[in-house]
Amino acid sequence: MLGRRVVEAARAGGYEVAALGRAECDLASAPSVRRAVGEHRPDAVINCAAWTDVDGAEEHEEGALAVNATGAGELAAAACALGARVVHVSTDYVFDGSKRSPWVEDDPVAPLGAYGRTKLAGERAVAAACADHAIVRTAWLFGAGGRNFVDTMLDLGAKREEVAVVSDQVGSPTWTGHLAPALVELAAAGATGIFHLAGGGSCSWHELCVAAYRHAGLSTRVEETTSARFVRPAPRPAYSVLGTERVESPRLPAWREGLAGHLAARAVAA
Repeated sequence: MLGRRVVEAARAGGYEVAALGRAECDLASAPSVRRAVGEHRPDAVINCAAWTDVDGAEEHEEGALAVNATGAGELAAAACALGARVVHVSTDYVFDGSKRSPWVEDDPVAPLGAYGRTKLAGERAVAAACADHAIVRTAWLFGAGGRNFVDTMLDLGAKREEVAVVSDQVGSPTWTGHLAPALVELAAAGATGIFHLAGGGSCSWHELCVAAYRHAGLSTRVEETTSARFVRPAPRPAYSVLGTERVESPRLPAWREGLAGHLAARAVAA
């Protein structure tokens, strides 16, 4: 989902792109990673690959760690050995959700579940392996080409008269169409460290669903529910809105603009 958009954005920027899937570069296999990086000899690597099954990671944390941490570190080390810059995508799930103001780059991390733990380990592995790195925390991704909340709810809304969505989790919905060009921008920049890149503003999952239905012209009723009534294997942070204190960080448009852009793209593709 994100990788496809990054490829499009990089090519639109005039860059030569090697777009590698698991078959060409398996992050769970160090030899595969070293072989792929050595073959292509990139100037910059943008790592969009991850174990993103948040609930599945609770049962298979070792597998998630192999991709999100060990593999990410191997990729960064291989890139660094060739003098390449590394842009690594991380997550809002490194935070515990206890704040009620946007999380910034220097806030203390305390992941609630296995997914967040493995992504945090990945941040640390990348930073240790390559000094020329940009670690990008983002949140609530949606876009073409992959499973995401917006598309799932739109599909349900076309079939049902009513849905129930949690209203006690608040975050920063982010369209891949906005995030991808910012990642390419960071790959060409010189600033290092951690960056927060997410859609501007904030909302709950319930509010996002209501907005999506309104944009799409669906009359499906959206009832409010709570996390306690909609139990999942992995805990979610109650508040994971991302902000930034870095003046050199790209800024993304508001999440509502991203939603409108995504729905417009869906309409064209339909």
